Amino acid sequence: MTGARAVRRAGVALTAVAALALAGCGGSSAPAAGGSPADGTGKTVTLWIMEGTNPNSKPFFDDLKAAFTKQTGATLDVQFQQWASAHDKFLTSIAGKTTPDVAEIGTTWAGEFGDIGALVDLTQQVKQAGLTDGLVAGLKEAGTLDGGLYGMPWYAGVRSVVYRTDVFQELGITPPTTWDEMVAAAAKIKAAKPDMLPFPIAGDNEFAVYPFVWGAGGQIATEKDGKWTSAIDSPESRKGIQFYSDLAVKNGFSTPAAATWRETDLRDAFTKGQAAMTISGSWTPKAILQAAPDLKGKIGAFALPGPTGGLAPSVLGGSLLSIFDGTKNPELAWELVKLMGTGDFAQKWSSDSSYFPGTTALMQQAAQSPDPLVAPFAKQMVDAGRSVPVTPLFGKIQGKKTIAAMMRSILTGEKTVEKATSDAAAEMNQIFAGS
Repeated sequence: MTGARAVRRAGVALTAVAALALAGCGGSSAPAAGGSPADGTGKTVTLWIMEGTNPNSKPFFDDLKAAFTKQTGATLDVQFQQWASAHDKFLTSIAGKTTPDVAEIGTTWAGEFGDIGALVDLTQQVKQAGLTDGLVAGLKEAGTLDGGLYGMPWYAGVRSVVYRTDVFQELGITPPTTWDEMVAAAAKIKAAKPDMLPFPIAGDNEFAVYPFVWGAGGQIATEKDGKWTSAIDSPESRKGIQFYSDLAVKNGFSTPAAATWRETDLRDAFTKGQAAMTISGSWTPKAILQAAPDLKGKIGAFALPGPTGGLAPSVLGGSLLSIFDGTKNPELAWELVKLMGTGDFAQKWSSDSSYFPGTTALMQQAAQSPDPLVAPFAKQMVDAGRSVPVTPLFGKIQGKKTIAAMMRSILTGEKTVEKATSDAAAEMNQIFAGS
């Protein structure tokens, strides 16, 4: 840990401890975590929530406000923010010391906001509440920086494969459990149904690349002594990328037009009956069936297989609940995080939004679901969910679309895998070096 970062960490810890001590002197009967709720009579806790995840969130937050007031005596002020502008608004509020008490933040923001000392380390609160071993590993990883937890897992989605069960049944195909079986299944579909894309590969979809990088034993980037280095050009990473791109380039399971497709284009192709398999998020089946009711009973899902079996890790995308360092009510803020992130409210948000909860207990329930569009995704998330590199610098790499450009160049034949990965690694390392 660098000296400057250590000072920022100390500032966060001292601010939180001082606030908790003052709360104790004021007669609060509650510890920071694990005990009875803090006394919040006459106080207000501000919560920022990203708009759009749950299309009909008003009933949820009405119930949450009532429960929070009943539990603590405090008033909950919920303020909705737009995803598109939220990141910059957070930075402005941090600079102006006008941050909320608690906020939903994207998984890729925890490293950035934690690094500048804007978030409270929740490690001890989580430990005292008995939740340390009860959080979904991939989400916990996304909220962790230098050993501290700066975001309590709230909800997430994960990508697996959605497929046409009717097509598989007609052709006698079972869901693949290895990479060779995936190729064999797609080849059988290609031969029998020339007008259907067996497995379209979108060039502008970085999150679909990483399972094959990780599955082959590669890494996106590695950290040593606080310094990040790209690993996208390692032999293992190249092996995974070669297999993934060959699904299109060598085997012809995709279409040249897909070199510029985004994830939404994959979903559109599947919805229109043009694709037999596609990498898709756990939150999409409901939308697919709403857009194409005739597909009801004709689609299923399977977890992304590893090269010779097991599961290939897949990126978790979702949100964390964080307490900002500027809060004057850290005990109340933690009570809100616990209320939202565990138990009935975590389950209700998951059900309403079609995302998975962030606790392993609730995820295990989902993994036992008889719904063929739920259980495979849940298994993927619990057994093989992973975070992208937790550093604010990786956000800059995503902003430049380095990996998407790499994949487009491979899919169009502009570059070999070796050349494309070397160029991508060089660009990543420039960003990691701050140049």
